[in-house]
Amino acid sequence: MSPFDRRLFTHLNWTLLLWSLALFGLGVMNLYSASSLRGEGGMTTYSFYQKQMLWGLFGMGGLIICSSFDYRHLRSLAWPLYWVSLGLLLTVLLTGESIYGASRWIDLGLFHFQPTELAKLSCLLLTALLLTRTPTLLAWSSLGRIMALILLPVGLIIVQPDLGSGLNILLLAGGMMFYHGIRPRVFWTLSLAAIALMPLGWFGLQDYQKERILTFLNPETDPLGAGYNILQSQIAIGSGQTWGKGFLEGTQSQLRFLPEKHTDFVFAVFGEEWGFAGTILLLILFCLFLYQIIMVIQDSKDRFGHYLAVGVFFYFFWQIAINMGMVLGLLPVVGIPLPFLSYGGTSTLINFCFLGLALNVSMRRFVFKTD
Repeated sequence: MSPFDRRLFTHLNWTLLLWSLALFGLGVMNLYSASSLRGEGGMTTYSFYQKQMLWGLFGMGGLIICSSFDYRHLRSLAWPLYWVSLGLLLTVLLTGESIYGASRWIDLGLFHFQPTELAKLSCLLLTALLLTRTPTLLAWSSLGRIMALILLPVGLIIVQPDLGSGLNILLLAGGMMFYHGIRPRVFWTLSLAAIALMPLGWFGLQDYQKERILTFLNPETDPLGAGYNILQSQIAIGSGQTWGKGFLEGTQSQLRFLPEKHTDFVFAVFGEEWGFAGTILLLILFCLFLYQIIMVIQDSKDRFGHYLAVGVFFYFFWQIAINMGMVLGLLPVVGIPLPFLSYGGTSTLINFCFLGLALNVSMRRFVFKTD
């Protein structure tokens, strides 16, 4: 099959691409506001939104690469990429640059590379490959093998420490396995064991992670300390009321009350300036985006492509749900960015790469009609 086969373009899910670009454009506009600060000398704008546009260009390059070749070749790359990501996670723990007390990045000169994002991609590929080779419901042996392989990178990520990304990979792989199907006895045994062992997990958390959970339950206990972020986030969203304060008019964000406003709490900036009506429209846009990925899943013609698309769905779904939940105070703060809206080089690149995989599956579904 020629890489310039016109059928590749006619089968491309253009609607999914359109919604993705709309979300990214909305994110850049929101970052422009989140990058602005009001002072006595007027408004100062930092370059986060400009850098995000640059990351977007890199991301489009990643999207083109990830959608330009037959995704079935990724079967042979799943294991090598998994071991490479494990090696990079070990490297970042031993020699990585420490920022804000966490060792998550490798300095590559032009930018800081975060191996955790590559681990998300490798875990998606490996889980899809292993589920493709398991035609029946997951039994103890098959489930235990996949979980052991996933827990290796997750453990290395959690000790960085980065609980949010570790949780994101667990939920991604868990969603794919749940979608595939687990034998009822295995499922109920694991569920009951998880509930019984949950209290023990408390002792494995670091002090700041315990503090986040306690703050989530009652943020008013430390309004100027651990509860500051979530309280300011709720104030910002609540002050937007129905129609919002208007673009560049968010006082909580531009008067420096709202921390991490360009990364994990960027949704609060949007809520303050565009109000309840704007956040509902943003939610609808995310739902339309996820719906198109479901269409890719339904139209996929082989098991590997099917599970690739399922993994892409759970990757985006959990990030959107957890980020919005923590900004609204419905979930503990775990440091998960909002796809296409939060600032971040590596995460933006990986978001577009995941999108490229979904588009790749949709573009090549016609191949199986003639095989």
